[in-house]
Amino acid sequence: MPPRIRIATYNIHGGLGCDGHVVPRRIARVITELDADVVALQEVESRATGFDMLNFLSNETGMDAIAGPTLLKATGDYGNGLLVRHRAVEMRRLDLSIDDHEPRGALDVELDCGGWRLRVLATHLGLFPDERRQQTRMLLRALEDQRPVATVLMGDLNEWWLWGRPLRWLHAHFQETPSPATFPTRFPLFALDRIWVKPRRLLRQLTVHRTRLARIASDHLPVTAELDREPVDALEIDSRLPGRAA
Repeated sequence: MPPRIRIATYNIHGGLGCDGHVVPRRIARVITELDADVVALQEVESRATGFDMLNFLSNETGMDAIAGPTLLKATGDYGNGLLVRHRAVEMRRLDLSIDDHEPRGALDVELDCGGWRLRVLATHLGLFPDERRQQTRMLLRALEDQRPVATVLMGDLNEWWLWGRPLRWLHAHFQETPSPATFPTRFPLFALDRIWVKPRRLLRQLTVHRTRLARIASDHLPVTAELDREPVDALEIDSRLPGRAA
């Protein structure tokens, strides 16, 4: 078993690139560049085109797909997705929707990575501060049932302000991780795309993927992280919830 596993998060913007063209194969090529074992995707779009983006990316990359749509219509759906190289042993979809806002959700998946378990929560939070605060509390509550396995939370958190309460709560629960700017791709200013790891000691490297292709394929740059595949003790998984504070 390789000593490390690579994970990534990528808001693909429905395949719409900075040149104004929707090119699914370009997104697939960026994902191939990432060479990750697990890729969390946001803004996976099939409504506008009738094109099954997630299935296409699965076929192009050779990875298994797990769908987490948040908007469902007769013409297609929209939302989150996971591409994985390892077997999913548990999976649930969390509803993070807040009244009067766009429906949001998260995928909560436990993977068997060659005998080493990894729990992945992949999400895309809302546009408004109070909405994100409520959604962060929901995510932290979902972690109350934490088993002694390595855990990752990743996705587009839409948190523009470094001092925002959702970030403070998540740093408190997971410990702080690097937060390089990922948006917009041409001149990245904001760290919207995030990865947290628990236990924090497993995180060996976190970087933004800045290839020429990634800078045009979407309006967000992907983020990758490398994790050590080491045993996790139950005492390292603390379910105290800072997000319950006001």
